Amino acid sequence: MTAEGFLEGRRLQMARGVLLQCIMGGYPAARFYGSDDGDLALVADPAQIHPLPWSQEPRALAICDADELTGESSNLSTRGQLKKVIARYAALGLAPVVATELEFFVFAPNTDPTQPFQPPVGLDGRREDGHSAFSVSSNNGLRPFFSEVYKCMAALGLPRDTFMHEMGVSQFEINLLHGDPLLLADQTFLFKHLLKEVALKHGLTVVCMAKPLAHTPGSSMHIHQSIVEIGSGKNVFSDGNGQPTATFRHFIGGQQAGMADFTALFAPNVNSYQRLCHPFASPNNACWSHDNRAAGLRIPASSPVARRVENRLPGADANPYLAIAASLAAGLHGIEHELEPSAPIQGEFEVPDNLSLPCTLHAALERLKRSQLAKELFGKEFIEGYIASKTMELTSFYDEITPWERRVLAAQA
Repeated sequence: MTAEGFLEGRRLQMARGVLLQCIMGGYPAARFYGSDDGDLALVADPAQIHPLPWSQEPRALAICDADELTGESSNLSTRGQLKKVIARYAALGLAPVVATELEFFVFAPNTDPTQPFQPPVGLDGRREDGHSAFSVSSNNGLRPFFSEVYKCMAALGLPRDTFMHEMGVSQFEINLLHGDPLLLADQTFLFKHLLKEVALKHGLTVVCMAKPLAHTPGSSMHIHQSIVEIGSGKNVFSDGNGQPTATFRHFIGGQQAGMADFTALFAPNVNSYQRLCHPFASPNNACWSHDNRAAGLRIPASSPVARRVENRLPGADANPYLAIAASLAAGLHGIEHELEPSAPIQGEFEVPDNLSLPCTLHAALERLKRSQLAKELFGKEFIEGYIASKTMELTSFYDEITPWERRVLAAQA
């Protein structure tokens, strides 16, 4: 919109079906979003209007809610779904607190998608060879890029906790400061957008695929979760003696009950399962453990006041609004129904069949299709529409023959 139109309060409307647009650009059948395909209103959040510091011409970005013209939130809106989950906690006098850890790769431009990604040429004139993980000088070759990223984060009001080089070649991670789930989802979205835009200015490509390189760790979006009492701010996962509470157990039990049903929400793309099925500390299970990175649900070492549950399933390609909503909704389901978790695991372990998760997008969508819990927590309209859109994407993937198939199978008798 023009700045004048925005400041005048002119209403921006958009077809309902756009919320189910698949990543190739198409749409599922109109019955999934209303056969009339009527309009939604995009209502800007006043706290999330940001001048864009990387833009040469003055521009601003406004994060909006997608509302029906009658005023209520659209069931197809992932931001709206997260707000509903937060409201359900509030009705119990509780407020979830989350933090996200987002991993991403910085690559040279990749104009030919049939060729693998390559790390960029750094200030030293060389491409990284993968030996820089956790090094204090790990991003020196990309210093101009990261310097602008830091400045743009400050301009957008995105507080950062830590930045580090991760295990992959030219792979990095940011930890955003914990806070309100909606705020953290907005910040995660803004940060990913910022990365892409600043990278383009520097002749680079930022990739948030779950697994862009073979034989290399993938990129996650771990979600750290705790719950506090509204008013007192007390962490309800710890009692007065610093011990875990029944609420803590039930939250974990709910997470375990929902992880298999919600895998397609945490791992939304074909490529997501490349990360999960070739794990480098990216577990595809619903086990829980104290400080064991092989468990899908990890309890990091912390003081009682910071006791939290880390959901390690979501990848960097997940929608932050939907992933956070699904994780928190599962935990609340456990609290409301007093679900008990399995026994915690430690050390090396084999995943029990009842705690294993779908390992392909097809299997995850079939599990989601059968899930009464998903329809109960997110509504039939949203779940069926999501499945329809993701099925289109999966069908598009199956329409292509991969280089592996031509290389390996063509010579078979």
